[in-house]
Amino acid sequence: MRYLEITVPEGRRQAVLTILEDEGVDYVVSDETSGRGYEAVVRFPLPTRAVEPTLDRLNQAGVGEEARVVVVDAETVISQQFDDLLEQHSHDGAKGERTSRQVLRTKADELTPAFPIYVVMLLISAVVATSGLLADSPAVVVGSMVIAPLIGPALASSVGIVTGDDGLKATGFRYQVVGLAVVVAASIGLASLARLAGLEPGGVDIVVVAELQERVSPNVFSLAVALGAGVAGILSLTRGFSEAIVGVMIAAALIPPAAAVGITVAWGMYGAAAGAAVLVAVNVLSINLAALATLWVAGYRPQGLFEVSPTRRPTYTYAAVFAVALLVLAAPLAGITLLDFQSTQLSSAADDEVETALEEPVYDDFELDSVEVVLDDDYPFRSIDQVVVTVSGDDPGQLPELADRIHDGVSAHDESAVVEVRFIVAEQRGGEVETSDSIAHACKRVESATCVSTLMIGPQDTQADAEIQQETRGTYAS
Repeated sequence: MRYLEITVPEGRRQAVLTILEDEGVDYVVSDETSGRGYEAVVRFPLPTRAVEPTLDRLNQAGVGEEARVVVVDAETVISQQFDDLLEQHSHDGAKGERTSRQVLRTKADELTPAFPIYVVMLLISAVVATSGLLADSPAVVVGSMVIAPLIGPALASSVGIVTGDDGLKATGFRYQVVGLAVVVAASIGLASLARLAGLEPGGVDIVVVAELQERVSPNVFSLAVALGAGVAGILSLTRGFSEAIVGVMIAAALIPPAAAVGITVAWGMYGAAAGAAVLVAVNVLSINLAALATLWVAGYRPQGLFEVSPTRRPTYTYAAVFAVALLVLAAPLAGITLLDFQSTQLSSAADDEVETALEEPVYDDFELDSVEVVLDDDYPFRSIDQVVVTVSGDDPGQLPELADRIHDGVSAHDESAVVEVRFIVAEQRGGEVETSDSIAHACKRVESATCVSTLMIGPQDTQADAEIQQETRGTYAS
């Protein structure tokens, strides 16, 4: 419920009262004696859904441009006439609150902080996000999202478009661009200092950090976060849900990827930086497009006879630009998703091929340890580099035949991938010990696959046996 106070300009009193009576509003009117061009002050409660159509009628009557309108929340209204009005605006079971267009603009503007505060908070958020990514700490990364004040700018631009508020629209776009640039710049600075200090948690290939890798090689499922954030953000403004929770969701789509851009640039991995930058751009477009579509579908646009056309064209134009740009930038994400699908299929096929090979009686002494599909490091457009199969057993004499059998089976599914077969040879000390030379010879006989052998020595073995174990570790490839 809302409580409105309208200061009526001179000569407009009767027009205001007529409209309120037509709407069935229970109002109180008093004279305005300040001598500043106003004639009366009218106060009345309204259901939330009735605020927008009532103010639209006042604008059409020429009252809104000169009148001063104040809208505040009302806790309780005890009036039979108000109950009738509430029932009237709750038709078709739609009893949820719907914020008026006028209040919506105010809320979007209030969620956008002063520019200096906005920049400082984003700098703090960038430092926390960069530290969390470098430390591979999900908790720290989540902390960076909580303090990022991005919900206001992310929604203000769309609210400004559909309601014809050019100032709000420009502020929203400007804050988004500047804010993300601040996060990237701060991340580059902090990551550069971390690298100079030798703080490399993932070694030279920094993207092996789990929290970072998913941002530099994103798939199409990343769109779901941004699209959901845009829709949820608008619903939080229009339906009174918690903006703070939705703000975390919007920050989750923007802050970590922007920090990932800075980290990868600092490490000189420009391909990975391009992948993270694409994710940032896609998420920004997704949030704006989802917010814009949600607002328009919900009817948040000027309703006057001469107001609809001027705002419809800009809304359609912005929506088309967002959609086309999103489709273009989402193409790399679709390619990465397809690669993930192919990797999963190849891993499953390789697992089946190895299991089938090991079911043969001659290989009863061997067991499958793992199958891993390894991608190359050409970010963001990666490809399958090799398939690593690890098996264990106690008969090195069977290694060449088994390696060829596994290689042929896996290569039938992907001829371009290198197949590496790793053997863990476990020798129980009850009989004659296989020497490193015999295991190495077995590996060297493999012609079609890379063979890696390891001799496992039990705790009861001698130091000399341990030296044999060390000598037999290595890769032997034809």
